[in-house]
Amino acid sequence: MRDNDLSLKHNLLFSLGAKTYMAQLYFYYSAMNAGKSTALLQSAYNYEERGMRSEIFTAALDHRFGEGKVTSRIGLAKPAHLFAPESNLFEHIQQLNDDAPLNAIFIDEAQFLSKEQVMQLIHVVDDLNIPVLAYGLRTDFLGETFAGSHYLLAWADKLTELKTVCHCGRKANFVVRLDEHGHAIKHGAQVEIGGNDRYESMCRKHFKSLVWGHLPI
Repeated sequence: MRDNDLSLKHNLLFSLGAKTYMAQLYFYYSAMNAGKSTALLQSAYNYEERGMRSEIFTAALDHRFGEGKVTSRIGLAKPAHLFAPESNLFEHIQQLNDDAPLNAIFIDEAQFLSKEQVMQLIHVVDDLNIPVLAYGLRTDFLGETFAGSHYLLAWADKLTELKTVCHCGRKANFVVRLDEHGHAIKHGAQVEIGGNDRYESMCRKHFKSLVWGHLPI
């Protein structure tokens, strides 16, 4: 059984009165091009298919495919609420839940959450009893964790790695930022929106040789 299906099963059992299962915070992390948005949209569809209500949130700063929606590389798309650094996710979700009870919340681009927003999602899970499924990158182009990923890795109830592959065939768990000539960039702002023309997922061995260079032993 896939983890997305397991979280849905837990929520269904809770909705039916099985007190064993309580809402949890899930974090699905990966490098780029591992199918995070596809997995999110599929899981959201599973809830919808069973007559359960969910809402999707995504980062306001990434609008490559249009504002207010999550779009996967294979063409799936669904409307989404936007969050910005100043957004209070607990208040927003609480209002949505007051309007009509929610069965799940999905967060796309979860690496862009702040520490405070991850804490707000914990309150959604613990106080409102609504499962939260967050999807995002683990590390940036220098191999450092994003703020959202850092606290989700530390505080989530369940962690799942979504896998993709390096050009060598190994598992890719790092992301390299490329310049216009295809060379690895080693300095710059942590956040720079881009797709395959700007980023490539690689294994640690190839990432290390391009970005970190020789490491002290």
